[in-house]
Amino acid sequence: MPIATVNPANGETLKTYEAMGAEETERRLQLAEATFRTYRTTAFAERARLLNRAADLLDEDQQDIARVMTIEMGKPIRQARAEAAKCAKAMRWYAGHAEQLLADEEPADADVRDSGASRVRVRYRPLGPVLAVMPWNFPLWQVVRFAAPALMAGNVGLLKHASNVPQTALYLEDLFHRAGYPEGAFQTLLIGAGAVEEILRDERVKAATLTGSEPAGRAVASVAGDMVKKTVLELGGSDPYVVMPSADLDRAAQIAVTARVQNNGQSCIAAKRFIVHTDVYDAFAERFVAGMKALKVGDPMAEETEVGPLATEQGRTDVEELVDDATRSGATALCGGHRLRRPELPGWYYPPTVLADITREMRIHREEAFGPVATLYRAGDLDEAVLIANDSPFGLSSNVWTRDETEVDRFVRDLEAGSVYVNGMTASHPAFPFGGAKRSGYGRELSGHGIREFCNITTVWHGA
Repeated sequence: MPIATVNPANGETLKTYEAMGAEETERRLQLAEATFRTYRTTAFAERARLLNRAADLLDEDQQDIARVMTIEMGKPIRQARAEAAKCAKAMRWYAGHAEQLLADEEPADADVRDSGASRVRVRYRPLGPVLAVMPWNFPLWQVVRFAAPALMAGNVGLLKHASNVPQTALYLEDLFHRAGYPEGAFQTLLIGAGAVEEILRDERVKAATLTGSEPAGRAVASVAGDMVKKTVLELGGSDPYVVMPSADLDRAAQIAVTARVQNNGQSCIAAKRFIVHTDVYDAFAERFVAGMKALKVGDPMAEETEVGPLATEQGRTDVEELVDDATRSGATALCGGHRLRRPELPGWYYPPTVLADITREMRIHREEAFGPVATLYRAGDLDEAVLIANDSPFGLSSNVWTRDETEVDRFVRDLEAGSVYVNGMTASHPAFPFGGAKRSGYGRELSGHGIREFCNITTVWHGA
């Protein structure tokens, strides 16, 4: 993929960039290493001052950067503004909590005495330059949820962003520069995917984090494993959304629509598989399909638009192929199911779609549908609902709708996922750990768990 801004609403290439050469990449690696030597010693108060300043600047830039995101990857403009606001909130949260999250820990006195020490403490020390390989779907948020904790921990960041969001990538480097961070604390590398391995193998790069596809995660993890470097991976998701008879059906169906089509359906944590108890299946399906049909599909720059185009032409093709495979194999399209053909919308649009009668042999049952396509399953009882929910290679998040606390306990115990959201929609928050199980990756972002991922957890032992 060329490094370029291509407007998915009309397919127009607006700006292209030359990839950085070996000489410029080397200069930036040297700068990152040199900056880390001094930045790692800065006080938490200074790091917090810088990050709060970056948050203030982002708030000032909200409208402009929202337009850039919408132009580059097609998210509705209202959602783009909300993404920018969320990033500023996360920056302020880490600025206010990092020192406490990384405070020295004192083991129990009995254990200290048992070790023969007069004092033992656990310290969290930064690792060094961390490479972040980030996707296009939340081009600000995915980066900030890495950068804010990494910078507050005393690390420095190297960003390899998706090739179709170069303006957002360059904005991020400029944002941290304007906030007053030392040169080299956060740098954007305009490079192709083929250049990642060499950078990851460089001894100056101490760790890596990746959000993206399973193949990309495998590639990064393989190289990092060969180099014995720490990685955090947040990969695909095919989250279940389980609806039981005691649920508030009106609310469950309303939230289901948002949960499926947020970000034009291009979200790892979007609900994708809707597993409904047979007693309420028909009633839920009627409400859900009506809600999907009512969505406003259109120009992502228009305030009233709820679903815009998919980010890339290949992305739309991938969704089409999954839907076509399913319908050829017996699935029923309750709405949508075919490419949107409207002259006023020449870009990479795909309509909100609901598929029923899904079987295990269909690709869409085991692959992630990265677009506004929902699959409906009928479950005879709680056991079958759990079985269907776990019948996926992914385990990022999950959603459960029930008023029965016994059922809640069972889902929390048995669902194979990094999160269980009860009577609500999965969302990330800086205070809560975020990540998945199975092929959805490993490690955690956000919260205290996230900020400690890229720290050297050091035991300091003092003799008696």
